Amino acid sequence: MKHKTLIFAHRGSAGTHPENTMEAFEAALQAGADGLELDVQLTKDLVPVIIHDETVERTTNGEGWVKDLTLEELQKLDAGSWFSPAFRHAKIPTLKELLQWISSTHLLLNIELKNAVIRDSGLEKIVLALVEEFGLTDRVIISSFNHYSLVDIRKMNAEIEIAVLFMEGLYEPWNYAKQIGAQGLHCYLPVAVPELLAGAAKAGMPVRPFTVNEDHHITALLKGGCSAIITDWPKRAVQIREQLF
Repeated sequence: MKHKTLIFAHRGSAGTHPENTMEAFEAALQAGADGLELDVQLTKDLVPVIIHDETVERTTNGEGWVKDLTLEELQKLDAGSWFSPAFRHAKIPTLKELLQWISSTHLLLNIELKNAVIRDSGLEKIVLALVEEFGLTDRVIISSFNHYSLVDIRKMNAEIEIAVLFMEGLYEPWNYAKQIGAQGLHCYLPVAVPELLAGAAKAGMPVRPFTVNEDHHITALLKGGCSAIITDWPKRAVQIREQLF
């Protein structure tokens, strides 16, 4: 085995804690994860916050679009009770709060820009400026389903790693990724077929499939030497990795 497959906690330890909260990120660190994957979008007052859906209904006790609510309004919401009453004090974190915390850890960070639906908000510039302010460019991967957004990031910063998110069974996607200046492939688990993994490895392109939650999938990708996996269950994935290697 040439390298250790990295384990990224999907929205934190989302299997055991309310997703995209500091509680879920802390749990991922304690579980031994190598990195975090999280989602960022802008509030009405243009503050980057960590939440997956464009609306707040599923993961909070509020309602409305994230883009229509101010940071103050969003941070009054309970972002944990939907998962378990034990987490009723959980809040929607800001990206700045997370970056301050992650600076003192070893964790890598995959920031997914949630800008496929909400466009032209300036999200790329604001997120990049914060990452640069904290000196974390070499520990951050920026991904998005909106590949025009990734090209914008690349134009603003030649160094930071960008990764294409995709759900389709694309042929030789590493060629396309290189064309837009991307260095990573973040694909939906079912399209992480052996041909893709082998071809990407040959091309020197890391593949980090999502969301890898079943033990047999975790085991197969670890044994196959996949660059990284993105999972809701980082503790279990770390345990499987320790048993295998």
